[in-house]
Amino acid sequence: MLRNIVLATIVAVALTGPALANSCPRHMAAIDQALAANPKLDAAKLAEVKKLRADGEALHKQGKHAESEATLAQAESILGIKK
Repeated sequence: MLRNIVLATIVAVALTGPALANSCPRHMAAIDQALAANPKLDAAKLAEVKKLRADGEALHKQGKHAESEATLAQAESILGIKK
């Protein structure tokens, strides 16, 4: 029973990793587009968005796609990007 659960977890992670990897660049592009439009944010929020964007890209490059997604989602939320 435990062996089946572990195996199912491994398969799920193996299948979702590549799917998440493909969506990270879309989120980064959406953030970049919003930043290029000069959003009306105070300096602290703008700096936070830029840091979250950079951190999200770094996590993506490290293969930590779930963490990248979560980080990029925070930046999108601050920018008011709807998914």
